[in-house]
Amino acid sequence: MADSGPLYLGLDLSTQQLKVLAVKSNLETVFEEAVSFDDDLPSYGVRKGVFVNEKDDEVFAPVAMWIEALDLLLQRMKNKGFDFSRVKGISGAGQQHGSVYWSEGAESLLSSLSTEKSLLEQLSPKAFSWKFSPNWQDHSTSEQVAAFDDRVGGDDLLAKATGSGGHHRFTGPQILRFVQLHPEEYAATSRISLVSSFLASLFLGKIAPIDISDVCGMNLFNIETKTWDDRLISLAASPSGTDPAATKVLYEKLGEVEPDGGKNLGPISSYFVKKWGFPTDCAIIPSTGDNPSTILALPLHPQDAIVSLGTSTTILMSTEKYYPSPAYHMFNHPTQPGLYMFMLCYKNGGLAREEIRDAVNRAKGIHDHSWAQFNKAAIETPVLGKTSPNDKSKLGFYFPLPEIVPNVQNPGFYRFEVDNTSKKIEESKGWDVTHDARAIVESQALSMRIRSAPLLDPKNPQPRRVYLVGGGSRNKAIAHVLADVLGGIEGVYKLDVGNACALGAAYKALWAVERRDSGESFEDLIGSRWNEEGKVEKVMDGYKKGTWEAYGDVVQAYTEAEAKVQRGDVKGDTSLI
Repeated sequence: MADSGPLYLGLDLSTQQLKVLAVKSNLETVFEEAVSFDDDLPSYGVRKGVFVNEKDDEVFAPVAMWIEALDLLLQRMKNKGFDFSRVKGISGAGQQHGSVYWSEGAESLLSSLSTEKSLLEQLSPKAFSWKFSPNWQDHSTSEQVAAFDDRVGGDDLLAKATGSGGHHRFTGPQILRFVQLHPEEYAATSRISLVSSFLASLFLGKIAPIDISDVCGMNLFNIETKTWDDRLISLAASPSGTDPAATKVLYEKLGEVEPDGGKNLGPISSYFVKKWGFPTDCAIIPSTGDNPSTILALPLHPQDAIVSLGTSTTILMSTEKYYPSPAYHMFNHPTQPGLYMFMLCYKNGGLAREEIRDAVNRAKGIHDHSWAQFNKAAIETPVLGKTSPNDKSKLGFYFPLPEIVPNVQNPGFYRFEVDNTSKKIEESKGWDVTHDARAIVESQALSMRIRSAPLLDPKNPQPRRVYLVGGGSRNKAIAHVLADVLGGIEGVYKLDVGNACALGAAYKALWAVERRDSGESFEDLIGSRWNEEGKVEKVMDGYKKGTWEAYGDVVQAYTEAEAKVQRGDVKGDTSLI
């Protein structure tokens, strides 16, 4: 007998693809499909999902492309025999910070869709006052970011209010720039969505609210008061920041924020019922940002950390402490009131490791991109490069590109040595490149350890578990060094759940529909059904007595050396870049 139990869809509208997966009530993934913007929709002419205007530092995507991708995705699902009638809930994840500008007639169009036509035919361009959405890679808003900092008295105070310092990609500065450069289109805008709430709006048949977690990527929402910040709204609304009428208008365009990540926003639009066969009671659940959705891909406990080892390197944690800093991001947790999400992202993560890998290979006469020599060097090099206890500790900083954390504008590799007794730091005259293999991973992990320390329990100053995801998670040498530096009370684990963003969204939909009441937490419901088998593999013990403490001994020296690099007091080595 064919399975007829409920299914829950999670969608991920990322930079380069629109992906979907379906899970059963037992969390088993039973269906996956994806549309590549570059490959499947070549008529738009995007590259890696976006257009780039280098002259003005703009990066943006056509909204019509996303709508056509949804048409194509649903058609592919139908062609593969997917049973839409079993879907009881839908949620989504969207690339963070991007904004979508709806026209005055948008809601009328969304609510009166005809099954005789595609979404694209009916919504684009009439439903939008602006046909593009700024992408998270956009860095055209330096002037606007400075205005945001000044509005509240500096980057520290902006982070205290909104959970993040000022960033080019954040939606508030992007809206201000839109107001300044496109006043007519802004005036014609009825509502402004984030990418996540835009996706939910398509399924809901009306404009969906921004959710409580993704709103934290805007530099507009005050996390402490849980309300829009009037100082920042008034600035985004008008260049002067002192126009009450303009402020009121922007409040109306943004709408209310949905505080309940599991809220049933309403049933799916009748268009999807008639055209694709969804049930009339299929619930639309608030969509959230891609990073908040990622932490929902497993029942992450407070004190757990997810380290993503991709092109960039990211650490995510769920924490009960709100401890904001311009050095990282804090968001409201997407499902649990009173919890927060900590995020730290390094632009030079995987890129820097690959540069050192290639340098080690060249030194060995190898001219490919294999990891064997890097891994051998990382494992065989002793902790902090110290062959004996009296040796100086080696600390390196590796920035092939300008970095945000820390704010380093001059690319280069910077090497220091630390006297074991005096703790005095000095620039190194250089060391064998094989030492860099360990030093680069130590450096990245030390930065994570230092910046996440305020969020951890002083009595247990290590993460409970460290989960590794991304391409680098398969590298046991990198895992080994990360474990040495970060510790991990229960160890270090490789997490393999496929598309974590879409999976987290599907779990969110499942929890929202099947929770016994509003008091049953996401962690309780998903945790009770979660089976680690095939998804989680312990790859390393965490805490090693003596080793973890050795890294603690150089924290102050590391901080001082990093400050020298950030101030430009030292010149980096660019010979390997």
